[in-house]
Amino acid sequence: MEATVLIPAYNEEATIAGVVRVAKEAGFPVVVADDGSEDRTAQEAAKAGAQVVRLPQNRGKGGALAEGLKRVETPWVLLLDADLLGLAPQHLHALLAPVAEGEAEMTVGVFQGGRLATDLAMRLTPFLSGQRALRTEDLRGVPGLPDARYDLELLLTRHAQREGWRVLYLPLPGVSQVMKEEKRGILPGFLHRLRMYREILRYHFKGKA
Repeated sequence: MEATVLIPAYNEEATIAGVVRVAKEAGFPVVVADDGSEDRTAQEAAKAGAQVVRLPQNRGKGGALAEGLKRVETPWVLLLDADLLGLAPQHLHALLAPVAEGEAEMTVGVFQGGRLATDLAMRLTPFLSGQRALRTEDLRGVPGLPDARYDLELLLTRHAQREGWRVLYLPLPGVSQVMKEEKRGILPGFLHRLRMYREILRYHFKGKA
């Protein structure tokens, strides 16, 4: 199946290589959009076999995706977060199959049986998952993509609803991700999470207006 794995990444040197290696093992080309990282994210991704697009400054997840999308030449694209744990090739094939076979316009991966904290977050807000598969041209047609930051997943979910896409939520057994409190420390991570939720809520209520 002709698909590219596209990974937006910002300061993810500890985990990016592992995610890239799994995608390569699954047989997919990988594009990592390094969103102005201040660490070795780009170097680690390149060493693991990814094509790296480096943004000179941080533009947010949507901006990184839009830039990386310019390098995607396959009919389908798989979107992955850069901080995943427990990912395996079968997870990627499971996400892609319904889209490639015409059963859905988009799939969304939901953590299951990885870690309690990330499982709970997915159970409450599965539409915020960053693990997705869809047609490349469909992703290119999402209005506002380059300007999206923490609200990217909500933007994709809303666009799918407006367009009447068939969306399948699929379990990703054993997969979780590094939490912000673990990356940045408890207090800085918590404050970062609050900023993220504030931006998501702002977009949510803006869309309701």
